[in-house]
Amino acid sequence: MRWFWFDRYTEFVSGTRAVGIKNVTLAEEHLHDHFPGCPVMPNALIIEGLAQTGGLLVSESQNYARRVVLAKLSKAKFHCSAYPGDTLTYRVEIVNHGKDGSLVTATSHIGDRLQCEADIFFGYLSGKLAMKSLFEPGDLLKWLRMVGVYDVGVTADGQPMEVPGHMLDYEKAHGIVV
Repeated sequence: MRWFWFDRYTEFVSGTRAVGIKNVTLAEEHLHDHFPGCPVMPNALIIEGLAQTGGLLVSESQNYARRVVLAKLSKAKFHCSAYPGDTLTYRVEIVNHGKDGSLVTATSHIGDRLQCEADIFFGYLSGKLAMKSLFEPGDLLKWLRMVGVYDVGVTADGQPMEVPGHMLDYEKAHGIVV
């Protein structure tokens, strides 16, 4: 089972920046244990939501050809807690691409209030680790569509993003109907 810690993108600019949202609800089981009687969204899961939002942006910038993983959280500062009923807005921006990975700055807001700020480094796995797939191409494409990448995504010059050919080929080869 995979856990997803953001709900959808509201903005996605290829290779540059993205904005996603996470609605915090009492329907989420983890809130009933953290903390009993005073449910709070765990900060670690907010970091994971920021990382998923930014990780897909970094992965897309590499045409989904490299295995991208959260490698280092060099800064994380929380300014307030998130409670059921809050909507977290995650903003991520790629600061730098290197041969070994990409650095992303990330913030989380509740309305106009800064909730969290973080610097996240995503590493590119190599060797035997790079050969293992995190997702089947069809599953990844289903998730990308579900979170709205191709609904709101644009290229650097403002044109609508298109699904990469290798993912469409996978769908066609496996008889996946959208």
